Amino acid sequence: MKERNHTATLEETIRVLKIKQTQELVVLNEQFQNVYDSVKPANLIKSTINEIVNTPNLKHNLINNLIGLSTGYLSKKIMFGGAKGPVKKVLGTVAQFFITNFVSKHSDSITNKL
Repeated sequence: MKERNHTATLEETIRVLKIKQTQELVVLNEQFQNVYDSVKPANLIKSTINEIVNTPNLKHNLINNLIGLSTGYLSKKIMFGGAKGPVKKVLGTVAQFFITNFVSKHSDSITNKL
């Protein structure tokens, strides 16, 4: 009698575990399909574009960077003009780099003072 009861309990446990396995397999397949769809090139491009469009302050950051780049370039042209020597060219590029970074990072305070 005891053996029969254990057998019934084992069979019931096996049946429950098989149902659980089937349910988990369905969930796993759904998750796989979601991941597969999200890594398709078209979907990657769409999500990247949406992130770019929905980024706050994007326009402000682009303007600040554009101001920094143009200021750095103009400073290089004014300070070093058409430098002919390699040392002057390197110094011009270094000056442009530092001026661009400074103006890009501090463009808000610079424009407020103007």
